[in-house]
Amino acid sequence: MADNRADTRVSMRTPLARVKGLGASGHGVEHWWIHRVTAVSNIPLIISFVIIVAALAGSTYDEAIAIISHPLIAIILILAVISVTNHMRLGMQIVIEDYVHDKGLKIIAVIANNFYAVIIAVACLYAILKVSLGRILI
Repeated sequence: MADNRADTRVSMRTPLARVKGLGASGHGVEHWWIHRVTAVSNIPLIISFVIIVAALAGSTYDEAIAIISHPLIAIILILAVISVTNHMRLGMQIVIEDYVHDKGLKIIAVIANNFYAVIIAVACLYAILKVSLGRILI
């Protein structure tokens, strides 16, 4: 049997907000969690990236292409680009939302931030795929 009694707890939240469990901004902690997950995933990915770049130091062009063409290396680089650009986008969005007070300028800045992150990610992914798949497609 359903409990139809009124909720007697004092709350400033609407009943819909209590049901959905959303925060004041309307999207709960999803943004916070994604930012933390990308921060944690960046640790091994950036360490791997530094090791890959260090391995490329002093290599000839053909050796560098051979290293980057390895599927595991390409996957690590692709994951690093996706994680880092997403983390960058989320971090900059937090700064924009906190410190840009004009609503129109805030919307323009968030849209520009999203486009910038996508352009950087696409350019990096294109370069990685072109190098890693270049030997297969030729």
